[in-house]
Amino acid sequence: MAAEDILKYLSLVVDGRGYAGKIEEYNPPDLTLSTEDFRGGGMDAPIDIEMGMEKLTCSYVLTSYDADVLALWGVKQGSGLQLTARGSLESLDGTTKPVVHNMTGKLISVARGTWGSGKKPSLTITQSLTYYREVHNQRTIMEIDKINMIRIIDGVDQLAEHRANIGL
Repeated sequence: MAAEDILKYLSLVVDGRGYAGKIEEYNPPDLTLSTEDFRGGGMDAPIDIEMGMEKLTCSYVLTSYDADVLALWGVKQGSGLQLTARGSLESLDGTTKPVVHNMTGKLISVARGTWGSGKKPSLTITQSLTYYREVHNQRTIMEIDKINMIRIIDGVDQLAEHRANIGL
């Protein structure tokens, strides 16, 4: 099919409060493996050796100058701010599917944008993540729990053997 799973609608829940109708933009975390080059004797070229993952962050833009979100900046380490982004996907045949991102982390950046009379407010929030899970049409695509050394991709925990090897 030519147009499949097009994101049509989204909502956001920050620390238990819904922001549907106030969310302008959501940027999910980029997933990037950290690698180092390795070239041993007899190898013509280096290969990538995976060394874990890069830091996970997400950001979102609210169209309200929300005091409740502003008050979450710099909250004590370990408190784990909960964030849930929900989207509705639609294909040309009319079928719809939900996609959900569940995240936990710390609010690390607040950008208030430019103020002006008669202009809508803009509040850009960046959150550093310790936990991320993506569920696409009831199927868990990935679940990453950095603190507990868990990285499940399509049902396979890629770090299970390593945890066992080090006694975790």
